[in-house]
Amino acid sequence: MADVEHENVPPGTDPFTDDPTYRAAVVDLLGALAYGELTAFSRLAADAELAPGQPAKAALARLAVAEFHHYDALVARIAEMGEDPEQAMAPFIPAIDAFHDRTKPTGWLEGLVKAYVGDGIATDFYREISNYVDPSTQELVRAVLEDVGQADFAVRTVREAIDADPRIAGRLALWGRRLVGEALSQAQRVAVERDALASLLVGGTNRPGADLAEIGRMFARLTDEHTRRMGRLGLAA
Repeated sequence: MADVEHENVPPGTDPFTDDPTYRAAVVDLLGALAYGELTAFSRLAADAELAPGQPAKAALARLAVAEFHHYDALVARIAEMGEDPEQAMAPFIPAIDAFHDRTKPTGWLEGLVKAYVGDGIATDFYREISNYVDPSTQELVRAVLEDVGQADFAVRTVREAIDADPRIAGRLALWGRRLVGEALSQAQRVAVERDALASLLVGGTNRPGADLAEIGRMFARLTDEHTRRMGRLGLAA
């Protein structure tokens, strides 16, 4: 999908300053991402304590620190907009917490699969939404969505575990299938329950958006990317 272009807009400016719906949508987007990054930090830090050895513990700790830096960047941008970061995150706490409550891993490997597969679906969802924001916001969103190394770490560790004991592949594959259903439901809930955020997808009088067919293709792309990630892990989607 092509990025949104704004004609005759100087670089670094917000072309929709006078559009309160758009402003609210950007605050929603950044608030959702900020709370997501904060919970990612917390979960990676907790997973580090479950790591089977010092190298794995240190690797996860580094990933957790990177996620917290992303959180800091998002909170700073929200504050720069004159908004309260805590209030911006608040609407998304129930949905994100509910997702994590429903998908608590029972062990080290399930935690890695969740960090790679479950968080990957959320990342893809927000990256799709970033196609409909101004260039400055898009740059920040895509920067905080960049993989900080968790993908390679998860793939390598899970594959090594499967090589050592092929019997665990079936259990982890079932876990990955459960994660995709829960993650897609969470993404749909976030998009539907927040009118301003949903307006990024449908557009406005002076903003391009996606029609129903494109939204359907978007969720198909999310599913395709999930299948690709499962394949990288050596698991059947």
